[in-house]
Amino acid sequence: MFLGTYTPRLDDKNRLVLPARFREPFADGLVMTKGQERCLCVWPAEGFKAATRTLSDAPLTSKSARDYLRVLFAGAHDEVPDKQGRITVPQPLRTYAGLVKDCAVIGAGTRVEIWSATAWEGYLAAQEDTFSALSEEVPPGLL
Repeated sequence: MFLGTYTPRLDDKNRLVLPARFREPFADGLVMTKGQERCLCVWPAEGFKAATRTLSDAPLTSKSARDYLRVLFAGAHDEVPDKQGRITVPQPLRTYAGLVKDCAVIGAGTRVEIWSATAWEGYLAAQEDTFSALSEEVPPGLL
């Protein structure tokens, strides 16, 4: 499970160093693609296969499912991190997420999300009050 928030920077070659505690699950490869709210989602290769297996069960007659899968797969990039745990963020994905230098890498359970640091700070600030207020709406037994 991926947990926590980290603040690496893109280097001059557009590489990002994965937090040390995230490296082992990605050692055999990863898939990076567009996520919601203009972040990037990164799954271990096997995790991406499992997630997309479920998505592939959606009926091809569903326009929203076709649209989602097209964007998800067309923007996907696979690679294996180097020995220092660095991954290259391709230009189209950097543009989509607004990544320039400072990033926020967050654990999101089964995946990791990469945000521009500014976008993450704004998103988190906007969600803090909502998060606090949801205590009565959380599914029973979850907390």
